[in-house]
Amino acid sequence: MFSLDNKNVLVTGASKGIGAAIATALGAAGANVIAHYGRDREGAEAALADVPAHRKHFVQADLHDLAAAEALWDAAEAACGRIDVYVNNAAIMLWHGGFAASDDVWDAVWQETLAVNVLAPARLIRRAVKHFTAQRGGVLITISSWAAQRGVTNPDTIAYAASKAAVRSMTQTVARAHARDGLLAYVIAPGVVRTQMSESFAQTQGGEASITASLAMGEWVPPDDIGKLVAFLASGAARHLTGATLDVNGASYVR
Repeated sequence: MFSLDNKNVLVTGASKGIGAAIATALGAAGANVIAHYGRDREGAEAALADVPAHRKHFVQADLHDLAAAEALWDAAEAACGRIDVYVNNAAIMLWHGGFAASDDVWDAVWQETLAVNVLAPARLIRRAVKHFTAQRGGVLITISSWAAQRGVTNPDTIAYAASKAAVRSMTQTVARAHARDGLLAYVIAPGVVRTQMSESFAQTQGGEASITASLAMGEWVPPDDIGKLVAFLASGAARHLTGATLDVNGASYVR
């Protein structure tokens, strides 16, 4: 139904979890994938193991550093020239920044979370908008979270929820401000996805069985579901869906 042949796609956080599934799906659909990783290059390579060498590029960047975020975009352009799609996926979740934390811990958690989850993506989204506007077209896909709409059950991760709301709002702004420039922008809000991050979070909430019992379908979302959705949106086939937030949570949270 759609193909990503000849499309150049930058994916942040492509070495594990949702990001790895996204990279795999994009590669399978024919895209040239620029896979960003922080430390785990092996994970990014595994995600694109079945993609021919000429259609994959690997770029390292520590997104705690804004200069590194800028260099990441520069490296992506150097690798492929034109960027057609930017998938804003990379994020961290810290577990010890709740209301009872000390001032120093609270501030440190917020600073680190906002640096990686908001400030670096803001720089990359800004670069993407400039690039897409100049070429009169492009697609931005942001991986947010259902936490951006409903809050988190564990207040120790309040900074994560706030950061996911911030990138959602950024993406919606791009959609509204640049629709006539040919830019398409989508938000995906996953629920409980089978990733290492979610498994770690489950341990703070009584274990995996407790989380699973709360889900309408009684099962976690497979990362591949997110990957396939991103590949579809990256095709540009759903132009008038731009600005939408797509919930992927198995009916556990219906708005």
